[in-house]
Amino acid sequence: MMSDTPNPIQVQKYLGGIDYPASRQTICDAARDAGAPADVVDALEAIPDREYEGPTGVSEAVSGR
Repeated sequence: MMSDTPNPIQVQKYLGGIDYPASRQTICDAARDAGAPADVVDALEAIPDREYEGPTGVSEAVSGR
């Protein structure tokens, strides 16, 4: 079941250069701009819509923690 969620390391590859705090929309747009595959973008679109303080918060949201 976990196989359809990209791991946080994969996700972070596409999030370099984001200025935090960042909204979910900003994070999704940055990933798209960086050429992230659909599974990464889908995972980011599924995280709660709030401000994220940094990459760790995004990773935790993606991994469902």
